[in-house]
Amino acid sequence: MLLVGALGALALPPVHLVPVMALCFPILMRMIDAAPDWRVAARRGFMFGLGMHTAGLYWLTDAIMLRADAFWWLVPLASPGCALILTPTTAIPAALSRLVPAGMARGLVLAATWTLADMMRVFIFSGFPWNPPGSIWEFPGRAGDVMIQPAAWIGVDGLTLLTMVLALAPLWGRRGWMAIAATLLLWAGVGTARLSFPARQGHDARPNPVVVLVQGNVPEAEKMAGNEDVAIFRRYLALTHDGVGQALSQGTQGTQGTQGTQGRPVVFAWPESAFPGLLLEDAIARRMIMQAGRGAVAGVIGTLRQDEQDRWRNSMAVLLPPDGQVGGVYDKSHLVPFGEYQPALLPFHVVPGDGMAAGGGVRTWHVPGIAPVGPLICYEVIFSGQTVDAHDRPAWLLNSTNDGWYGDSAGPRQHLAAVRMRAVEEGLPVARAANTGISAIFDGYGHEVARLGWDRTGVIVRAMPDALSPPFFARWGRTVPVLLAFGLLGAGLVAGWRNRAAPGRS
Repeated sequence: MLLVGALGALALPPVHLVPVMALCFPILMRMIDAAPDWRVAARRGFMFGLGMHTAGLYWLTDAIMLRADAFWWLVPLASPGCALILTPTTAIPAALSRLVPAGMARGLVLAATWTLADMMRVFIFSGFPWNPPGSIWEFPGRAGDVMIQPAAWIGVDGLTLLTMVLALAPLWGRRGWMAIAATLLLWAGVGTARLSFPARQGHDARPNPVVVLVQGNVPEAEKMAGNEDVAIFRRYLALTHDGVGQALSQGTQGTQGTQGTQGRPVVFAWPESAFPGLLLEDAIARRMIMQAGRGAVAGVIGTLRQDEQDRWRNSMAVLLPPDGQVGGVYDKSHLVPFGEYQPALLPFHVVPGDGMAAGGGVRTWHVPGIAPVGPLICYEVIFSGQTVDAHDRPAWLLNSTNDGWYGDSAGPRQHLAAVRMRAVEEGLPVARAANTGISAIFDGYGHEVARLGWDRTGVIVRAMPDALSPPFFARWGRTVPVLLAFGLLGAGLVAGWRNRAAPGRS
């Protein structure tokens, strides 16, 4: 089961070998059918999940390698260790499905409980909903754009539910294959229709800005060494100067001063923790940054900071012209377990110092001169239904991140897939500034309109697409896939009860 689960991980981004799902999950179902009781079924689900999550998270080892001098013994344990924490979300559905009679009823219960358990991953430590099965449909290009459109109604967890049903459908013979074909045709039809008949735009009177996303491409080892801080800062200043200059040269002269493309204001953004120091305590550096970005209405800079209780926070700061006055600060609220905070159950210390302090949750910035923006730092963007302030909806999202820890692996690409899915769920364009890549801009349909690839130094200069009116999922959130999953669970239980009640069955 370990190898079968690992094979299933090939369906995830960036490989997208989707057909393996129709092989691996039927094998799991057959092994559950063959289990003498629910305990054995749970063990088989456990091993399947261990293989799937270990393979899907193999890239975590790269982060440990950067500190291999102190944690060399963790190198072979990083991915399996995290997978071990997630295995209850695969063992429990396997056990519960074994309590239902074999056949379609058991498959429906497995699909429903798997989805509900997968959704529970937001409650493991600070949450780790990485690589939901629904993300397998995020193919590059137009095909992926089409297949992820239903997330506007049911979210990525709803796609997970559909994925699980389709993966198990081959077990139901000809009817199952016909159901797969019909579902995929309908799915593609819905996605194509949504892209062909654009949704109504949002009503914010101010157009979204021209963004300059600065990708400094600073290796994590170089940042950790700390002896190149001045060179790093100068690199970001030079890129900012060039990017803002490019944005302004493409624009027009407006009544309020120099504007960017199509007369829009210009905003530049640096990635997570890009400033090599404590920006809020360095007025000279703030002034230099805004001088480099002269002509922009704001700069958004990733930086560490210490709060009034001397607790460290991973933050983003808005700087305003002309001298870098701080116009707003956002603190990361979803911290990375084992990376930014130390779970109490761990018997050894891996997080430097006392780790980070969490912020108060998502919010919307109202910066003078630009449409409202929702800041998100790195990991926070993977949380479906938790990326937008529902009471103060922004017009666009800005995600700053540093995936340099994980090298040129699947990790940064899986992270980018999560950004794309959030755009569809919320109907909002998303700009992503990444230190070593991949920086990108998506519109409210999840269509990629700009990209700067991995291990490249440069800038993206692009006018942000307009926001769409809030789609169904943005209004109702994860309540939608929860109700769908419970509905499918109820159908499976009813079918199972009828099977037991039928003459000649037990």
